[in-house]
Order: sequence, then C-alpha cells, then structure tokens
Amino acid sequence: MSSALRVTRRPGVADRLGRTRPSTFATEFFMFGFPRTRRPPGAPLAYVLGDMDLVRPLGLAGIRCVAVGADACGLAYSRHIARVLPLQTEGGSQDALVDALVDFGLREAQPPVLFFQEDAHLLMVSRHRRRLAQAFRFVLPAADFIEQLVDKARFQRLSQERALPVPRTRVLHPTPGSQPPALDLRYPLIVKPLTRLASWAAIERGGKALALAGAADLSALWPRLTAAGIDLLAQELIPGPESAIESYHVYVDAQGEVAGEFTGRKIRTYPAVYGHSTALTLTDIRTQGADVAALGREVAARIGLRGVAKFDFKRAPDGGLHLLEINPRFNLWHHLGAVAGVNLPALVYADLTGRRRPQAAIARAGACWCRPKEDRLAAREAGCSTRAWLLWAARCEASSLRWDDPLPFLVPKLHRLMRMGPQMRRAAPPPAKT
Repeated sequence: MSSALRVTRRPGVADRLGRTRPSTFATEFFMFGFPRTRRPPGAPLAYVLGDMDLVRPLGLAGIRCVAVGADACGLAYSRHIARVLPLQTEGGSQDALVDALVDFGLREAQPPVLFFQEDAHLLMVSRHRRRLAQAFRFVLPAADFIEQLVDKARFQRLSQERALPVPRTRVLHPTPGSQPPALDLRYPLIVKPLTRLASWAAIERGGKALALAGAADLSALWPRLTAAGIDLLAQELIPGPESAIESYHVYVDAQGEVAGEFTGRKIRTYPAVYGHSTALTLTDIRTQGADVAALGREVAARIGLRGVAKFDFKRAPDGGLHLLEINPRFNLWHHLGAVAGVNLPALVYADLTGRRRPQAAIARAGACWCRPKEDRLAAREAGCSTRAWLLWAARCEASSLRWDDPLPFLVPKLHRLMRMGPQMRRAAPPPAKT
C-alpha cells in the first residue's frame, strides 16, 4: 500500500481496509442523523473522484460510494458514503495516486466502478487507463479523443474537421516581447485559457473568460497575458446573458445507442458574466429543449461519442444555437437529472456491472439545482431580494443542502465555527470598568 495514503473512516466499527461493517438503524440515526444507503449484498462499490453532486445520484440509486481525494473528508458524513480515501501524492505526481487507487481497488470483493467529475480527474483516468483497468470498471472514449475535447485549440481543429457549429476562433500565444496579433475575427471577442489552469486567476479572478470590445482592449490586456505565460483562445462572442447557455446531457452506450438524455439551461452564475454556475434548471426535451437535444444528438453522432458528455450551447438573439464546448465526464448536472428522473451515473453503473438499467424516463422540466452560498450572492447581484431567493431556494429539488442528507453541508461549517471560537474569545475586548 502506498505510504502516501491515509484512510478516513466514518465513526463505527471498521476492518483494516476501512470498510464499515453493517450497523443498526438506531446507531446510524444517533451518529449520523439518517440511516445510510443500503447496498445489496455483493454489489460493487462506486469510487468517486468528485463531490456530493456526483455522490447523490449514485446514492439515489442505492449505490454505496467511496469518496476519493484529499478534500473529500467532508463527504464522510453523507449517508451514501461507505468510507473516504484521502489520497495524497508527493510532488503532484499522479503515479502515486494511481498506484494507491489500484491497490485499494484490487482489495475489493468485486471490481469497483470509477466515476470522475473534473477535467483533471478525466485526464488522469484516461492517461492511466491500462493500469486503472486492472482494478476498476469505467466508461471512457478513446484517449486521443478526450485530449481533443479538453484542449480548446485541439477542439477547434476537431470542430472544423467535423463541421461543428462552433463560433469562429483563433489561438493566442502571448510571449515576452511579442505584440498582439491582428485577428481576422469580428469583435466583440471573449478570451479564455486553452485548459483550466490556476494561472488564469492572475488574469481574471472568479470568471472563466474575458470580453474584449475591440482591438484596443486586446492591446491593453496583452501585457497581463504575456506575464501569465499561457496560451489562450480568442472567440467571437455570441450576444446574450449566461442564462442563454443551454446544455444537452447524454449517455451513449457501447453500441452507440442513447441510453439516457436530458436538457437544461443556466439560471445564474457568479460572477454574473462568465462566472461559475450557481443555479440551473431543466427544460422539456420535447418542447423548449427539443432543438438543443436534436443538435446535441447530431453532434454526438458526428464525433462518434461513447460514454457520458455535456454539450454546452449558447442561444443567439436570432434563436440559433452555437456549440461552446463538450465535456466527456460526469458533472454537477447529473445530480439534478437524477432527482428529475434521468440518472445517468446509475445507467453507467448498471451497464458496467451487468445489472438492469433504471427505467427510461423523460426528465421533469422545471426541476432546479443551486449552490446556496454562491447563488445567494448571484441572486443579490441580479437584484433578487433575500426573501424571494429564500422562497425559490427552498423549492430547489437539488442542492448542496439536502434535508435527507444534511451533514456533508452542516458538519464542515460546524467545524469552522468551532475553530473560530477560540480566536473570537481572544479577540474580544476586555470588559469595561465600572
């Protein structure tokens, strides 16, 4: 076993590998507030590289999970979690992480199913797929195909080859001493990194892209781009708010058949422009989402997709749809899809373990997801009153705060308050003399 690995177990009796033994309803209620997900005897575990938005759809299908990652300890309090593996690597090497994963996977009674939520997880699993396949089951497109989708420059070339409806784009290579190029694109433009990099925060903190009204803006920004030292993408901007971004979500099985699908759109992001999603809703795939689904299916067929993917489109003022990106991995939308009747992670799990798929359904239009802490700020920025936002958030079907599984949300905040307590007492002013 890797020396870089520690196993975090939920309170209770556990064996040396961290597998929690069955406990009584009363024990679970008093320790955790709610009984944990019951796993059928012999059912493979799901190893999750992700957060509660990936754990919950699996838990809704009765699938017990192992949370993997150095930041996963807060997930230990979920009733869907069997144990936590806070894997740590020295010097950022993925080899130690992969070795530790394989070591634990081989110790399971049955090969677990591996789920991954972020680009970094996707690339790690793809680039080490042979080693990981010794211990795990997972769904992945071809390795080179994944690299093409994650790298925006390569995705642009793929889009041209397959005639995908992507806005016109050029790659920027800012280097010390260079001058901004004269682009043959129509302004306004947006500029964003080729891949998700921490160094982008030095250019734009909080947002995923920057808007440029004209060539003068590019010239003014160029020194900051050269200082960051990263390649970027300049793309013709499609007018409209972030709520004009609609998406198609699909799982295409090994035979090329659509096993499950749904459509949705953003409600709010924070920051409001080019920010991260804080509120989402599903659209009716038969009516207002019908053209999104039709174009999503067409693009999936053109690229020969196998596995799960999210297709982001932006609807222009004339109603046309423009493809922004394709993400071939699990994501936070899958929590919302599951509570609305289309559980893509559960469909993948069923296929990989030889079980019967959940019954096919059409996702319930109007179902909503939110991330309360960030969405409260986004709603305030959009002019929504606190009362109106609270009434809306209380009706959200999918959220980081779930009343049937509240501890992953509440316990980290309680720990933070307990750590702040001594500091607040030390900072308190002395009592006034009388």
